[in-house]
Amino acid sequence: MSKLKGACIFGQSGGPTSVINASASGVIQEALKQDCITEVYGAAHGIRGILEENFYDMSKEDKYELDLLKTTPSSALGSVRYKLADPDVDDTDYKRLLEVFKKYNIRYFFYNGGNDSMDTCNKVSKFMQKAGYECRVMGVPKTIDNDLWATDHCPGYGSAAKYVATSIMEVYLDARVYDTGMVTIFEIMGRNAGWLTAASALASYKGYGPDLIYLPEIPFSMEKFLDEVAEVYNRTGKVLVAFSEGCKDEQGRYIAEMGAELSKDSFGHAQLGGAAAILANAVKQRLNTKVRGIEFSLLQRCASHIGSLTDVNEAYMAGEMAVKYAVEGKTDYMVAFEREEGSEYKCKTKLVKLDEVANTEKKFPLEWINKEGNGVTEDFIKYALPLIQGESAPPKEDGLPRFAKLKKVLAKK
Repeated sequence: MSKLKGACIFGQSGGPTSVINASASGVIQEALKQDCITEVYGAAHGIRGILEENFYDMSKEDKYELDLLKTTPSSALGSVRYKLADPDVDDTDYKRLLEVFKKYNIRYFFYNGGNDSMDTCNKVSKFMQKAGYECRVMGVPKTIDNDLWATDHCPGYGSAAKYVATSIMEVYLDARVYDTGMVTIFEIMGRNAGWLTAASALASYKGYGPDLIYLPEIPFSMEKFLDEVAEVYNRTGKVLVAFSEGCKDEQGRYIAEMGAELSKDSFGHAQLGGAAAILANAVKQRLNTKVRGIEFSLLQRCASHIGSLTDVNEAYMAGEMAVKYAVEGKTDYMVAFEREEGSEYKCKTKLVKLDEVANTEKKFPLEWINKEGNGVTEDFIKYALPLIQGESAPPKEDGLPRFAKLKKVLAKK
């Protein structure tokens, strides 16, 4: 197959991770090496930047800064939550994308994100095919939720899991300073899948973890929760709880909704948060003891200072391989990870069709949840441990992190 000659554009979408820029580095640096890719553009704020013709010429960036992206958290090009309409209902955005692609001769489109981003990628790919415009489209995965279908794990998860486990280990020791009773409740991200909350069990693996773990895959009962907390408290005087923000009761209502009406994002997803405070108040009323509710919030997705080297390297590989696959002639796929068999952890990439992965969530396996519904099994520990291996942190200047500083030179035509 002859190589398709033209420009490429890369965009980031959805919630950031501590390694999403490692994938950006992989895409950009590999694209700059390819003779068939004439220009390398970075979209400002994802798909919106393309619609508004607002993107950067990545060839103007210093290589050192592109390397620093590997240890720079958040989305360096800016992210977005923008939902493309069904093209059969409203194709306005799609016609605009086609117009921009033709103007800049964009023949390669790489989009880095989670479930909704893969949906965007899929819609763009299908429209370009229908319009007869040859453009190779590749999805680059990311999400700390680890809930993308058909991939063993997702870039961003390993580092977030490492942060959660380490932080809980540290708080475990702090919560035992005084000889008085105390309950500590950690609220951890995860809308519908409990992968990140389950990572708290890695702290337990080292002897400094939560007594109780609650995942959204199991309906949550406030009465059962209070009974279980009381049992541990009456026995030990100290309780640590790991709780997923996405837990719902048997009626399907988020626990966070008990405090206030939830707002929605542009994709219609509830804006979660605040469950730890609700649970802390309920426990305090029941036990009349000191209770702390700790919401990790943004910290768990931007903690590049305690990143997993495995995660960083795999995130870079996902971006790099997306370009290589596209140049080879592949299109309409997402890059995914496959764990090789054997006692030693090895990971390779594979391709998954976009229309298969778009908007499909990978839930935490029910067989990895204990029979009481308040903990996880050894199978999860074996799964997760390899993903947090190796140390990654930004270089330091004056004792503080040195993050990438991009010039962001606007592309012109």
